[in-house]
Amino acid sequence: MDSLWRDGSRASQIYFISGGHKPINLHQWGPGVRDIYALHYIIQGQGTLETGGQQFRLGAGESFIIFPQKEIYYYPDPADPWEYVWIEFNGRDASRFVDLTQLSVQRPVLPAAPETLEPWFYLSWNAGASPGEVLRADARLQLLLSYYIEYFPRKAEAEPKDYVWMARTYIEQNYWKPTLTVTEIVQAVNLERSYLFRRFKAATGESISAYLTSYRVRRACELLKLSGLSIQSIAYSVGYHDPLYFSRVFKKATSHTPSAYMMLHQKKRER
Repeated sequence: MDSLWRDGSRASQIYFISGGHKPINLHQWGPGVRDIYALHYIIQGQGTLETGGQQFRLGAGESFIIFPQKEIYYYPDPADPWEYVWIEFNGRDASRFVDLTQLSVQRPVLPAAPETLEPWFYLSWNAGASPGEVLRADARLQLLLSYYIEYFPRKAEAEPKDYVWMARTYIEQNYWKPTLTVTEIVQAVNLERSYLFRRFKAATGESISAYLTSYRVRRACELLKLSGLSIQSIAYSVGYHDPLYFSRVFKKATSHTPSAYMMLHQKKRER
């Protein structure tokens, strides 16, 4: 693939390298090290992985991963040799994605998933050389890893949910919608309403409704200072379809009408 897409400027920072299918046979690898990540999924049969002084017996539906620069040796069961698929990847963020699963250097194996993961490996291999095909291959790799993250999350290290952050993020991503309501925000966070209200007020000093209004006003201030848009366009952009109502809300919050605020900052730029 194009080396320009394989250097440190690669946007995704986790990238597909190659993948394949190993039919039933007595192929083995190692002992040795690789400089990439290689995720394997066993379709049928059995085999053994040896790494870090440990031995792992694996069978159909289970997975194992090779970590960069960690010595490994894997081989099939002579009486019931395995068939497997694999995908190789690397990148600055590769370890972060793997760390979101239960895979670790100490235990690089996973039990069978609730459903077969085999088809997602085949999909991930469909890569070409053009920038678009390379980007799709990386996206398919991330799709595959998303299933591993979903089925095998690193529960022991999971942090408690920050519901206030979730509510603020939802507001900041949806403030432009005139239909956005407190009820919708509560439903998005999925927490009991009064409990969320108390936590939000304690953390921000504002109610959810007040935070939504103040965030809309802050965004309006930024647009009035720099965008050159009309008052009507700015009102629409921050979630108000009625420019007159927007003007009342804005003046109450800033002591200026939107037009006066715009002129004030225009004069400051001209000085």
